[in-house]
Amino acid sequence: MIWDKDQPDNQTRISRRQALRWGLYSTAGLMLSGHRSLSALAEEAPAKARSVIQIFLWGGMSHIDTWDPKPKAGRDYMGDLAQAIRTNVDGIEIGMLFPKLAQQADKYSLIRSMTHHNNGHETAAYLMQTGHIPGERLSYPSIGAVFTLLKSPGYTGLIPPYVVLTQAQGRFSEEGFLGQKFKPFATGGDANAQRFEVEGIIAPGITDDRQRARRQLLTMMNTLGNTIGANPQIIAAEKAKEQAYELILGPGRDVFDLSKEKPELRDRYGRFTFGQDCLAARRMVEAGVPYIVINYPGGWDTHRNHFETMRRQCPQLDQGLAALLADLKDRGLLDSTIVWCCGEFGRTPKVDWEPPWNGGRGHWGNVFSVLVAGGGFKGGHIVGSSDEKGQEVKERPVYPVDLLGSIYHLSGIDANARLPHPMGEEAYILPRASADVKSAGLLTEIM
Repeated sequence: MIWDKDQPDNQTRISRRQALRWGLYSTAGLMLSGHRSLSALAEEAPAKARSVIQIFLWGGMSHIDTWDPKPKAGRDYMGDLAQAIRTNVDGIEIGMLFPKLAQQADKYSLIRSMTHHNNGHETAAYLMQTGHIPGERLSYPSIGAVFTLLKSPGYTGLIPPYVVLTQAQGRFSEEGFLGQKFKPFATGGDANAQRFEVEGIIAPGITDDRQRARRQLLTMMNTLGNTIGANPQIIAAEKAKEQAYELILGPGRDVFDLSKEKPELRDRYGRFTFGQDCLAARRMVEAGVPYIVINYPGGWDTHRNHFETMRRQCPQLDQGLAALLADLKDRGLLDSTIVWCCGEFGRTPKVDWEPPWNGGRGHWGNVFSVLVAGGGFKGGHIVGSSDEKGQEVKERPVYPVDLLGSIYHLSGIDANARLPHPMGEEAYILPRASADVKSAGLLTEIM
């Protein structure tokens, strides 16, 4: 989306893809008559967080090999990753493959009792990102789509307000019943490439000089627009085209130009895709983008050869995430930026050593871990615990509605507010407490 910064209510917008292709103008404003304005819904709580970075470890990362180690559980549970290492916070230990995050533990807290007992990729992802139980009559929007709805009225940036680095996973339709205009903008490309070719913004094989020449030629050939330029539709189309060029050649495009960062800082994040994704996310936070998702490249669905994958990917997750937290802190952005990192579930605590799995772990929604930082979340704390083998919740179960409700609360969004359904159905940001909706409430221990 491209946002019309000159409209009084800042709710008029055009499709970015349409603007880039045709320069057409369209309007949108999604509210139900008789209900509070969208901006009012986003001001129910004192907002500490202005942006959110969600690191989605799709496929499901093992909790006991990472942020909830069980060194005494034995080889059938821990394999050869049984060692736990100390952090810079007394009493907190994490997995041996995370030495850099171990030195940043004062900046984040760990939820070790996340649970929903759902072992399906699509349904668990839906549950973790909407808070609603899969299979209900309505298809609810993800937290990112809700942010687009409620935070975008005050957003004046050129970059769409809901961005995914770099590929959408398609586990479920993130926009839900809100419709296509609330889908995330997936950048495509590779942030670690020599040139981060963002879809529709930085075109493959086309230099800036060539793009400027194309713009000049298009302007020269626009005889209709030059003749009837006072027509309101032509004026709107020209404005849309100018905004598109600001993305292609101006400040919007610059956000994705990682070459503007010092080489030493890029090295600190790691010269691999995930590390540079984290750096791009930090640059988008500086640009004011409300909601950013990093879909971890490669995923964590380790049914086979689990430990080989962990030894390859955990050091990259460790380096990129540790650098992101430190960089946000150094720039004074961590207090206003929530970072949350997890998959849709964890992995089976007991390892399957038999062929064809050869040391694999299956899906496990009974208990798993989540890392949260910034935006009002305290650092250096542990919420809840699992049992001695990481199989079940031992203390303080935390459900998706608790986690999402806490993120909404810190962002100044009333999680009990009604959403505007296109057919007038009664729908709320998060489900209301009932026998089917288990909830322990806001994560007050770390807020």
